[in-house]
Amino acid sequence: MSNTLTIIADFTAKPGQEERLRTELNAMVELSLAEEGCLGYQPFTDAGRTDRMVIIEEWADSEALEHHFSLPHFKHVAAVLEEILAEPFTLRRLTDIPARVPPASAADRQMTKVD
Repeated sequence: MSNTLTIIADFTAKPGQEERLRTELNAMVELSLAEEGCLGYQPFTDAGRTDRMVIIEEWADSEALEHHFSLPHFKHVAAVLEEILAEPFTLRRLTDIPARVPPASAADRQMTKVD
């Protein structure tokens, strides 16, 4: 079972701050992907609302994410976001759901002799 952690971070810019939000979040991509334990970091813009952006992140584990929060580039963007967001950003932490493997049927369990 995987212990990876998927994060959905949701942001809403103040009016007139949409481009700055995009710039700041895009600046995080390369730095975050270079971090140990960062498996994915992708920003998206809401096609219907240009003031909204989402970042979908994947981390090896909670420790990698907590380390990310302690780094200078995260602290910088967190301070900027306080100025440009219409409301505090939200983080949703998602974890894998183990796949349920159905029990093998009697036919699957039978062995066939190969000549």
